[in-house]
Amino acid sequence: MLNEKIIVVIGGAGLLGSQFCSAIVEQGGTAIITDLNIDSADAVVKKIKANGGKAEAAVLDITDSVSIDNLIASLNEHHGRIDAVVNSAYPRNKNYGRRLEDVTYTDFCENVSMHLGGYFLLAQKFALYFREHNGGNIVNIASIYGTLAPRFEIYADTSMTMSVEYAAIKSAVIQVTRFFAQYFKTDGVRCNSISPGGILDNQPDVFLEKYNSHCGTKGMLDPQDIAGALVFLLSDASQYINGQNIIVDDGFTI
Repeated sequence: MLNEKIIVVIGGAGLLGSQFCSAIVEQGGTAIITDLNIDSADAVVKKIKANGGKAEAAVLDITDSVSIDNLIASLNEHHGRIDAVVNSAYPRNKNYGRRLEDVTYTDFCENVSMHLGGYFLLAQKFALYFREHNGGNIVNIASIYGTLAPRFEIYADTSMTMSVEYAAIKSAVIQVTRFFAQYFKTDGVRCNSISPGGILDNQPDVFLEKYNSHCGTKGMLDPQDIAGALVFLLSDASQYINGQNIIVDDGFTI
């Protein structure tokens, strides 16, 4: 479905990002794995190449305009084109994820700036490149908590919480996605988002039991459960889908 496509995955060494890269190469694409940590990106490339896939690593900071410009220029020079970019980065400061009572104004603003601001800057730079090069495809990773109010009861009896920064950021990512889709829709540039449900990552059993009670047959998802929706949005099968948010959550939000 992605034969010969050059696809940049931002945060490609992360929990979701690394699975996205594997899915892209399995479908015939070349994954450009970008991350702040180049060693982590290199490790994902090595694994993909060992299985016969095509992948490259690059360092990238989505909050740095020069870093993004340099990446785009380098890829365009090397490959002659870029077909799509997937933004699955997850920048945050050391205080991210505190309970609402403990979130400071400074931390809230810094996290929104890094995450939402970085998504905007990344999308802006790539959309302008795509407009000048016969179109392209942007997929932003949002969240179910950008679409509904938190279910705080599932966090009871755990040290976990649903952070206010996350809710603010991911709801805004969905609207920014629509904005870009509308702004560039006559330029051959598509922009969609995916809102995953919870992803298994060593959460405590008491949380998983409560979370899963809102779901269908699977409950908390594995990273590869999101990959099918991504491959679809990156493929020509979705060429007339634009400005949409696809929820993948085993029914948690219904």
